[in-house]
Amino acid sequence: MKATPRRTTGRPRGFDADEALGRALRVFWEHGYEGSSLANLTDAMGISTASMYATFGNKEQLFRKALERYDNSMSAYAQVALAEPTALDVARSMLGGVICSTTDPGLPRGCLGVQGALATGEGGREVRDLLAQWRANGFERLHERFQRAADEGDLPAGADPAVLARYLHTLMSGIAVEAATGVSAEELRGTADAALRTWPLL
Repeated sequence: MKATPRRTTGRPRGFDADEALGRALRVFWEHGYEGSSLANLTDAMGISTASMYATFGNKEQLFRKALERYDNSMSAYAQVALAEPTALDVARSMLGGVICSTTDPGLPRGCLGVQGALATGEGGREVRDLLAQWRANGFERLHERFQRAADEGDLPAGADPAVLARYLHTLMSGIAVEAATGVSAEELRGTADAALRTWPLL
């Protein structure tokens, strides 16, 4: 009689990978890449180092996954803002989004993409480069949107889409840094309002 093949099942993971990634994201957000040790990460995630490597890869790979999670959650306001009908509305929505996300009392202050690579040494070069590219992509999305605004006549003649994109991008990064140091949302909104008063109008 032909033997029936025995079914084998993998050993159950025993933890919620999505929840563990969320906890790792919070550690990276609070302490940056270099400031987050494997011990800190696995302790927060509630798993062993072996389980972390098996599920997420090494620390750098874990950070990449955490940044992707951050991009799809806390930075999701950017996609909403880019769909606003006018360049001024885009700028207003972007600033409002970054203020809300960096000063939420239930979350770490500041921005993972700005703080993640601060004081990153030689060992964190790839993460530093990753975050530099992440920020560059943010600038390019703004540039493309403002170029479209210029092409559609939504910006006055002489307004430079690249300069406007860099201006707004720099302001957003500055807001994130100020938020991380404890500056209140109210103060940051006042700064944003002042910046918007200089926005070029038709």
